[in-house]
Amino acid sequence: MKILILICTVLTLCACGSVSSFSFPGVYRIDVPQGNIITQEMVDQLRPGLSKRQVNFILGTPLLRDTFDQDRWDYMYSYQPGGGERAQEILTVYFADGALTKFTGDFEQTPENLQFPAQASGNTPAVTAPAVTSPAPR
Repeated sequence: MKILILICTVLTLCACGSVSSFSFPGVYRIDVPQGNIITQEMVDQLRPGLSKRQVNFILGTPLLRDTFDQDRWDYMYSYQPGGGERAQEILTVYFADGALTKFTGDFEQTPENLQFPAQASGNTPAVTAPAVTSPAPR
């Protein structure tokens, strides 16, 4: 009898640990956004030669700055709707001598705003960066 009770207890405890997708009907589950929101309009503003300060103004403070490589910034955004599947977007920007050289990730510039050459060529044209101004004070 003791063995039967022990087996039932162990099986019950094991079942409790594997019920991660179990949800009670009518219970509200919140949406969970995390990281930097990156839009296509922001990516279209990126141009070769922008300074780190200008990129920071356009995209915001990066989520990750590599300690050993100060010329790489990583922007990540993940969104999980309540009880749904998590989606994640990543954008990594690279600098050389304080100027933006390329970016990689889940975004591409729209064809009419295309400023970055194909990654295979490796040649970055000398383009002067447009001045980024701060919004007018209220």
